[in-house]
Amino acid sequence: MTRLSLAAHDLHIGTGEKLVVMAGMNVLESRDLAMRICEQLKAVCERLDLPYIFKASFDKANRSSITSYRGPGLDEGLRILADVKAELGVPVITDYHTAEQAQLVADVAEIIQVPAFLVRQTDLVVAGAEAVMKTGGWLHVKKAQFLAPWDCKNIVSKIGEVTGPDNPTILCERGASFGYNNLVVDMLSIPAMKALGVPVTIDATHAVQLPGADPRTAGGSTGGRREGVPIIAKSAVAAGADGVFLEFHPDPDKALCDGPSCLPLDGAEALLADLKAIHSIVNA
Repeated sequence: MTRLSLAAHDLHIGTGEKLVVMAGMNVLESRDLAMRICEQLKAVCERLDLPYIFKASFDKANRSSITSYRGPGLDEGLRILADVKAELGVPVITDYHTAEQAQLVADVAEIIQVPAFLVRQTDLVVAGAEAVMKTGGWLHVKKAQFLAPWDCKNIVSKIGEVTGPDNPTILCERGASFGYNNLVVDMLSIPAMKALGVPVTIDATHAVQLPGADPRTAGGSTGGRREGVPIIAKSAVAAGADGVFLEFHPDPDKALCDGPSCLPLDGAEALLADLKAIHSIVNA
């Protein structure tokens, strides 16, 4: 299976490598909060000897309501992410939503992300592939809720046609639509996607979402079952996931986006220690 490297950060993902932690906040709320969350998670990962990447979105374009909080936007969001990188010395991952944004985002973020609902947009995927080829970064691709894991071969192939043999793709499992207002995760999807020759991560946070089913807003936002995040994360690592994608907040119930799926920041170390132990057993 492919092993990818970020030379500037001595960071690797794939066969024989440590479990990669992509963790942070759902959407940027403020510069100070981003710094606080990143600083704490970086310290946890340093204690556990796990490679760390800070994640946060500058815009959540897919919202249940037009009044839902979306974030600071492209310009301010990238400024905050650049500050986090400069002050704390960590690589960052964030998503982009249009082909025009791809290079702007890749100039700041070492890993740029294709949102799940947009993975079949060829222009968007190609623009991301071209952008990371110029910067030496990675392209993190969320598997859509409506796609079978093996159908991701077409996405990997599209990217490979742009990049050649040095395909920078990481596929991410984030659940599949199961009836109405629900998602499930088939752990067999992890080895199925790894069979495509790319590293695979698990987005355990978004996998516990209940789309359009937040009882606090009578369906005006997405609900979630945060108690399920550790279960899905542990199961996916046991199934062979190369990395985990997680969201934390000092007070999840006050998070401005997807609070019901977010974990408390003070619980990060215990969970990541468990995930490291499982990964070590699986890869012994």
